[in-house]
Amino acid sequence: MTTRDLPPPRIASLVPSLTELVFSLGLGGHLVARTGFCIHPSDRVGAVAKVGGTKDVNLAKLRQLAPTHVLVNVDENRKETIDAIEAWGDEAPRIVVTHPRDPVDNLVLVDQIATVFAGASGLAENAARLRATLAEALATTRGEGRPTRRLLYLIWHDPWMTVARDTYVSRLLARVNWITLPAVDGGMSGAARYPTLTGNEAWLAEVREVFLSSEPYAFKASHIDEAGRLCPNARVRLVDGEALSWYGPRTAVGLRYLRDLVG
Repeated sequence: MTTRDLPPPRIASLVPSLTELVFSLGLGGHLVARTGFCIHPSDRVGAVAKVGGTKDVNLAKLRQLAPTHVLVNVDENRKETIDAIEAWGDEAPRIVVTHPRDPVDNLVLVDQIATVFAGASGLAENAARLRATLAEALATTRGEGRPTRRLLYLIWHDPWMTVARDTYVSRLLARVNWITLPAVDGGMSGAARYPTLTGNEAWLAEVREVFLSSEPYAFKASHIDEAGRLCPNARVRLVDGEALSWYGPRTAVGLRYLRDLVG
């Protein structure tokens, strides 16, 4: 059986960035399920059924939608969710696992999804355009000639939580020589990738920039003074978490946003 003889795919995306990527590649008409956090493209996702969140997927509803493929991410989805889907036996869809850990990994991600759905109308052309856009954004976002800044990127409050240096966010920031603290790697998966702070760490005095991300915790202006007390030698700013942490087609937007932040 050739690719053209196969029935059209029924795609479920359990990751906001991947949902946006599906549409960017021209596969939106095949999307049958998404999470409630999958909000882009805003003018098109409304027609796609919601199946809970990234961590609390409504498996019964997802199964009723009979996807042929489920797109997941190592950081954003739970292994228990994947195990439960695979336990459907003959009804189990193909699980497509993604794990971009650096902005440059988006080129591999585009190839991965394009390969999975090879033969879909317009996919090759859309993938080529997206690769070119990403490659240009990566080439124009460099650290040469930029000063090194020590930065704390906060993603949660009470307790304070930040990012390890081998996360996507940290590696994106490093492209303009903004180096995140603490100086730790979190490994391929797990809680260590997003360290919790006590507020008593000695290195907090070394921080010169604090970014309060708009997601997953929705930091507000009211948190700026509190974060300033945490890092008394730093400038504190609210930043767009979608721009700095979403991957796929959002990466080009994020890199442009990052260059604007640097000034």
